[in-house]
Amino acid sequence: MNRIDRRGILRGAAATAGVTLASPFLARRAMAQDAGTVNIFAWAGYLNDEILGAFQEATGITPNFTPYGTNDELLNQLRANNGAGFDLIWPTVDRVPNYVEFGLVQPIDEARIEVDRVLPSAWENSVNLGAVVGGKRYQVPTDWGTEAVAFDRDQMPLEYGTASYGDIWNEGAQATVRAHSALVGLGLWLEAEGKLPRPLLDAFKTPEAQTEIFDVILAEAIARKGNIIQFWNNENEAQGAFRVNGANVGQTWDSTAAALSREGMPIGFIAPKEGALAWMEGLSIPVGAENLDNAYAFINWFLTPEAGAMYTNATSINSTAVGSDQLISDEAKAFFAAAYPGDALEKLWWWPIQESWYVTKRNEYQDRFLSA
Repeated sequence: MNRIDRRGILRGAAATAGVTLASPFLARRAMAQDAGTVNIFAWAGYLNDEILGAFQEATGITPNFTPYGTNDELLNQLRANNGAGFDLIWPTVDRVPNYVEFGLVQPIDEARIEVDRVLPSAWENSVNLGAVVGGKRYQVPTDWGTEAVAFDRDQMPLEYGTASYGDIWNEGAQATVRAHSALVGLGLWLEAEGKLPRPLLDAFKTPEAQTEIFDVILAEAIARKGNIIQFWNNENEAQGAFRVNGANVGQTWDSTAAALSREGMPIGFIAPKEGALAWMEGLSIPVGAENLDNAYAFINWFLTPEAGAMYTNATSINSTAVGSDQLISDEAKAFFAAAYPGDALEKLWWWPIQESWYVTKRNEYQDRFLSA
């Protein structure tokens, strides 16, 4: 599952490249002065004024955007509200089963989704990555990206084929990482070096396997903790590590490096030889959603090629909207090509489903690493 369909996402994009694009935003601007509101709880930095304004222009619906920084922040907030307060949320697909387990999201009415606007590969692969639970779909895939190696081109130049998660942990690095995912990246490096007792993927299958594997990873992480000059939990902190605190390398999201590069900083982003950590995200509807029609309206609008391209241009995160790749900026295309050269797309390491027992134990190892 970690390498599900390998180039599937990109094959889906190529297969639809010749599709005739719809007219701008597909939906005509609403004639009504006020078509109501939709309350969206999404990752910080995902929805800028241009995107929100374009949606309102196209539909007449007023979007209210509340940002969050982590999956755990989103889940905790929704649990505190008993699934109320928002019409749409934006979790990563591997965490969707957690929301279903706690009864926080409702099944998607697929009859109300313009499924042909979604890359077929994304729609199909999302089934096994967590979007479908018990035969019911709880998320519509909207975007995908990676967590890989961000680096200072002047201080720590890296090249594809030799760049590794090991560059973050080796002597001379001044690194920034997110504690829990850094342990997985370190685990991929140790696995490639033949230093894990069993395949890393086994850690997602049983608590016993997770303990056996993460004990080894944690010991190595603590021994090399001196390389870490800052831990990050959200986008702002990851960017700040390079912008203010002197990081020259790190395990970050693609959007982190892209934002710093747009500022003129010499920050690159590259898939390591062990495989970039790949994630898919999408829109889910909480059980307490009060503006259901408008929630579906936003989902379908966001899947238009124009909206998808607008989103990718703003974030450097890849849209699953059919045809959006034909409309993105030259800057976004260049970033993608530099990040995933050669066979990088074949080596993507897709996050497996993170069951609640895994997340609980994962957080214990994270805390032990942070406090060591």
